[in-house]
Amino acid sequence: MISTLAVAGYRSLHELRLQLGPLTVVTGANGSGKSSLYRSLRLLAACATGGVVGSLAREGGLASALWAGPETIGSRARDGEPPVFASRRVHAVSLRLGYASDGFSYLVDLGLPAEPHGSPFELDPEIKREVIWSGPLLRPAATLVRRHGGLVQVRGDRDLETLTSDLPAFDSVLAELGDPLRSPELLAVRDQVRSWRFYDSFRADEDAPARRSQIGTRTFALADDGRDLAAALATIADIGNGHLLDAAVDDAFPGSRLQVVVESGRFDLALTQPGLLRPLRTAELSDGTLRFLLWAAALLSPRPGELVVLNEPETSLHPALVPALGRLVVGAAQRTQVLVVTHDEGLVQQLAGEPGTVAVELVKEFGATTVAGAGQLDGPAWSWGSR
Repeated sequence: MISTLAVAGYRSLHELRLQLGPLTVVTGANGSGKSSLYRSLRLLAACATGGVVGSLAREGGLASALWAGPETIGSRARDGEPPVFASRRVHAVSLRLGYASDGFSYLVDLGLPAEPHGSPFELDPEIKREVIWSGPLLRPAATLVRRHGGLVQVRGDRDLETLTSDLPAFDSVLAELGDPLRSPELLAVRDQVRSWRFYDSFRADEDAPARRSQIGTRTFALADDGRDLAAALATIADIGNGHLLDAAVDDAFPGSRLQVVVESGRFDLALTQPGLLRPLRTAELSDGTLRFLLWAAALLSPRPGELVVLNEPETSLHPALVPALGRLVVGAAQRTQVLVVTHDEGLVQQLAGEPGTVAVELVKEFGATTVAGAGQLDGPAWSWGSR
């Protein structure tokens, strides 16, 4: 389980450290930084697939994604003095992302090219540093994989040994390297991060991917756009968790029954409801009903990722469905680690009342996202090390 998430230099996340639990619920007012936190997690996950540089380029480049305030926010500013003033930069431009656990931990440090090189890919940042270590806190003795520029070293019998010296600045260690004998921990971290699942606002309009019948095959994880909804629900029922799906449908829509219809290999849904003479197919379902079934497919996955992140799952749901959604989330947190970003107060109160839940409220001070009620020295221990 991830115990700490750390972000520095990304949009309003000047320096943010969060403690995570089996179920973490993050809330805050509009503009407090919830979306930036969600996007920073997606960037961190993109390191394992080789997509982090491209993702930042699509955000307008590193310069667009960086923290726009002063390099430091001093204590005098926190006492009420003006916090923004021009000053000479002391440290290198940096966007840093990382997480810690009792097992393996990881961080990545991205920056600007050292010198302009006339490349057409001028929006691409460079990966300056990556570290994998054992345990929750970065220490030299716990370091297992270290990358500085193009040099990558792994822990040998006595000290760090060179694995390669010419890894390109646009390639991540997680995505490009891995030796089962010399660096098994690198493969373990890659598999862990690649298992993370992210679900944002599902489309429910008449042209939404989830409304179209699809060729079906066993689907252990719902696609992020919901296009394989029927196959995902059929897989849940096929591997023996159909009772959980039936209970979730009845919880949200009392007396209703869901079936997966298979015609010539194409999968579709049929929802039987009290008072109707025939079941409703996927194309006929209301937007709220379809969205709830999408969340059920995501949260009842028979092979949940090691982390499931939900961004504002209450969007477009009728308030009467939110408690049933909350019970789905609580059930999922018994099988995997779940992080929910939401501004629905009812959902926050429901989830925060569960044992072991970590509730975090984000606020903005001097343009920087912080945790409400936390002092400068509060929060989990964390060290970025140095370039």
